[in-house]
Amino acid sequence: MAKKRRPKSKNYFTKETENAIVRYNNESNPEIRSNIYRDEIHYPFFKLTENIIHTFKFYYTEVDNIEHLQHEVITFLLTKMHLFNPEKGAKAYSYFGTIVKNWLIIYNTKNYKKRVQSAPVDDLYKDETYSYNLEDERIVDNLSHFMDNYIEYVEDNFNFFFPKGNDAKIADAILELFRKRESIEIFNKKALYIYIREIMATNGLEVKTPKITKIANKLYDLFKGNYIFYLETGYIDFEKN
Repeated sequence: MAKKRRPKSKNYFTKETENAIVRYNNESNPEIRSNIYRDEIHYPFFKLTENIIHTFKFYYTEVDNIEHLQHEVITFLLTKMHLFNPEKGAKAYSYFGTIVKNWLIIYNTKNYKKRVQSAPVDDLYKDETYSYNLEDERIVDNLSHFMDNYIEYVEDNFNFFFPKGNDAKIADAILELFRKRESIEIFNKKALYIYIREIMATNGLEVKTPKITKIANKLYDLFKGNYIFYLETGYIDFEKN
């Protein structure tokens, strides 16, 4: 008997899919989990990755078959399934779609750079498929949204993260660069340090470079772990890192 084919439907990722993911995460029996994934989750994941790949033209791959790329993305999704929590307000479709897009952006950018390094210049001028304008705008918007929340989080916890001396004031001076990021046209590291010192000088404080570097590194550590978590999950949850 021929295997029954799954009916075609645009609604491949539904509320039932989300419920299945929740059941999968709450199920301790490996066999039952396997059945839930096979019968209710794999196909939606397959279609989700397929649609995102073709919609945003993520065609720079290290594999010959797009389905092989989908398999890589789905394998990554499986490692993130346990993080999904509908109580945080996210919908499964948006949550996993964000993870897929971020993974593919990084993957395709890496492979495109390899192609740029090895391809003749004439071939690059002919190449019209590498177009991430819309997605680039979304990345900038996402980073800006995260940065605003990050600044607010650090401000609310200055005394916790920087309890010694004038450390909080130095951190606040560094954050001032992020608050004014749209209007500041400084890209030289030395100039940035001078700018921070000038901010501190207005408060009657003289700060040496090693001290600024120490505080900047701590702010970066706070930023990095939380931003990676945000890219992978779509959640801003500073308490998790």
